[in-house]
Amino acid sequence: HVQLVESGGGLAQPGRSLRLSCAASGGSFSIDTMAWYRQAPGKQRELVAATTSGGSTNYADSVKCRFTISRDNAKNTRTVYLQMNSLKPEDTGVYYCNARILPHGNTLWEDRWGQGTQVTVSS
Repeated sequence: HVQLVESGGGLAQPGRSLRLSCAASGGSFSIDTMAWYRQAPGKQRELVAATTSGGSTNYADSVKCRFTISRDNAKNTRTVYLQMNSLKPEDTGVYYCNARILPHGNTLWEDRWGQGTQVTVSS
């Protein structure tokens, strides 16, 4: 069973940086898009950044030029990162990793979500 495990959240002061990681593991599968979403208190979950297997990326306007998404597609380490620089209080929320996967032997792509990691930006 494919699982996504996130790490790297925490507390940061405005203007500082944090780096999130999300590793996919469990069984044999292919991965297409990997992405980070976030959910602030009282708000809907929103897309922060995404990257395709071909290397294309897209970002929410609010994080462009501050956040960078990258991924490691090596056979045994399927990991996506989110480098967050110049953090702002409005970046506070629970950050979720998402991956579009195809378990080998299946014909339908599936969405998988991580458990979420808290990011708090405050002085």
